[in-house]
Amino acid sequence: VQLVESGGGLVQPGGSLRLSCAASGRMLSIKPMYWHRQASGKQREWVATITTGASTNYADSVKGRFTISRDNAKNTVYMQMNSLKPEDTAVYSCNVVASGVSYWGQGTQVTVSA
Repeated sequence: VQLVESGGGLVQPGGSLRLSCAASGRMLSIKPMYWHRQASGKQREWVATITTGASTNYADSVKGRFTISRDNAKNTVYMQMNSLKPEDTAVYSCNVVASGVSYWGQGTQVTVSA
């Protein structure tokens, strides 16, 4: 299983970004997928989950601003991030658990700054 994130960058407060996580490997369409983030000097934190049935769940800090979605045909998970704040600055990584193994992408940097 390989996960490759993209879409990060520098954005001003209040701006938007859309992250993508392209996954390779069989059967990933039947797995829940997760986004996490890690700010410099802080522990990694869970951000959002999307189940195989497209049910979603969000950390309180991003609820109402971030939207996770998936395209099973493309084996890709997205996260639309709106109304970005400086405290959203972090490396964002996607994650999936398959056959008892937790797989992570390399992450994509999101920087929110004026």
